Amino acid sequence: MIGYYILIGAIGLVSWLVSNKLKKKFAFYSKVQLRNGMTGKEIAEKMLSDNGIRDVEVISTPGQLTDHYNPKNKTVNLSESVYNQANAASAAVAAHECGHAVQHAQAYSWLQMRSTLVPMVSITSGMSQWLIIGGLILGGAAGIGLGWYVAVAGVLFMGLATVFSFITLPVEYDASNRALAWLKAKNMVTPEEYKGSEDALKWAARTYLVAAIGALASLLYWALQVFGGSRD
Repeated sequence: MIGYYILIGAIGLVSWLVSNKLKKKFAFYSKVQLRNGMTGKEIAEKMLSDNGIRDVEVISTPGQLTDHYNPKNKTVNLSESVYNQANAASAAVAAHECGHAVQHAQAYSWLQMRSTLVPMVSITSGMSQWLIIGGLILGGAAGIGLGWYVAVAGVLFMGLATVFSFITLPVEYDASNRALAWLKAKNMVTPEEYKGSEDALKWAARTYLVAAIGALASLLYWALQVFGGSRD
């Protein structure tokens, strides 16, 4: 268990560093005001319109960095600062979330796979580690008995969550690429503003990368505990 805590601590530290860097980047680029004066809401509405999407609503949501696209009710949810402000960070976030709406409208395969897994992962991810630990306590590492099967179920659930994390990567990177391509093609931002938007999205993507690596590391650790034990 000590090794696991060291692993989780290291991953947690990297995650904190990346998240902290992301917040600083967004705070910095929030000061780079757009010359066109368009708020995040206006940026989002124009990107949706330019892509022929008429059935998606842009709304404001409380919190910071809480921006997301909801495919169920077809809403682009922008945090209050992004929704109301006109800066490079707001433009990047608004366009990125609209990138997900475009993916949805175009039936982007990775987004469809991710959406299919959401109901299962939301149920299984929270119990996976407890199943593994409970199985090991029941003697799962000592032989193929009830405890072992419980632990294996936990590993499978954790594996599903890990797959979900890695499927999320192309979804997020593609949304950013769509956003940046649109911002440049439509001359929505100046070269300086574009660099800020690009840098902000780059650091946002890294949070998902760290999360995926952390999920894989945890899966490998627990899989070794379950399948690495001797079975006489």
